[in-house]
Amino acid sequence: MNKTSFLEAGHTPTLIAAFLYFDLAFMVWVILGPLGVQIAADLDLTHAQKGFMVATPVLAGALLRFVMGMLVDHLKPKMTGLIGQLIVMAALFVAWHFGVHNYAQALLLGVFLGVAGAAFAVALPLASRWYPPEHQGKALGIAGMGNSGTAIAALLGPGLAAAYGWTNVFGMCLIPLAIVCVFYAIVAKDAPECPPPKRMAEYLTVLKDRDAWWFMGFYSVTFGGFVGLASSLTIYFNTQYNLDPKTAGYCTAACVFAGSLIRPFGGALADRIGGIKSLSVVYAIAAALLALVGVGMPNFWLALAVFVAAMLALGMGNGAVFQLVPQRFRKEIGVMTGLVGMAGGVGGFYLASSLGYSRQVTGSYMTGFMIFAGLAVLALIGLTSVKMRWRTTWGAPHLTAAKI
Repeated sequence: MNKTSFLEAGHTPTLIAAFLYFDLAFMVWVILGPLGVQIAADLDLTHAQKGFMVATPVLAGALLRFVMGMLVDHLKPKMTGLIGQLIVMAALFVAWHFGVHNYAQALLLGVFLGVAGAAFAVALPLASRWYPPEHQGKALGIAGMGNSGTAIAALLGPGLAAAYGWTNVFGMCLIPLAIVCVFYAIVAKDAPECPPPKRMAEYLTVLKDRDAWWFMGFYSVTFGGFVGLASSLTIYFNTQYNLDPKTAGYCTAACVFAGSLIRPFGGALADRIGGIKSLSVVYAIAAALLALVGVGMPNFWLALAVFVAAMLALGMGNGAVFQLVPQRFRKEIGVMTGLVGMAGGVGGFYLASSLGYSRQVTGSYMTGFMIFAGLAVLALIGLTSVKMRWRTTWGAPHLTAAKI
């Protein structure tokens, strides 16, 4: 298909609105991570509290993805997205106007920022429902590039906090959020054909299938590693190598950009060689690199190189998982997207929080990284155990032309 046919097939303004909504939502979802150094200094937080603070929005976003997915079915994507944006902006306004004065208030803000993390369950169906099957990959790829918003937070957050104070960064975030919200309200449209709302039992039926749990586990490592590191690396570089928050944020942004931009290539590679082969390589590389970081790098330049490589592997893994999911769950792809995305967020919460506890209890981040490297090895073992069954059942050559 040529470019013109893609533009004619769907609704380009809605696609653009979905991308911008997703991008800025992910920016504010992880904003506590890039601001974590300054917030921790002012609130006198322990290493464990820092880890839990940056992990709270990740967990809240994971759990709320399922809720937002149900609202999409009942209220349609556009209205659900508007409600989500208004909740997030209200929370940021309160944090900016009244301030965040203690650890409990920081955690409460993190819970509300989780609504932004749930944008995944809104932006993707908003865009994809406009496009026919032959253009789904392009539409989801464009809308899904919104995860690059995590890099924007790391790139700009620490510098703005140093110049104007971290509380004022919440107010600054309101400016682009408000602009995008107005644009979204004006141009975004729900697709003419939206599936009817499902009953709760229909959402849960898919959990009776063991393959659903396998995919949730696999994504909890790939996306969990990505978002967990995105939330934690600014604090890590500051604590481990004494980098100032701004420089630590630049290092984090480099890592996050790598993981974000490589995702479409991960899906393309999985199309070419099969998702199982691609994921197998990803888990092996990620496990080795995370273990290497756990042992410790002598300087931040080497650590940065290893983290960029790890994020490249994890980002490719994210694309590979979603090359497989639609093949196995064609009819349940909406529900599975929410469940798998939720599991990815839970993995991110675990990594971000465990790094803080590891540092506080042992004086080193080693244990946190080593355990997550071990989870990548377990994912590889699990993938190896199911690949023969998958290739001889739903992924058999006579049932699908796609490589798995």
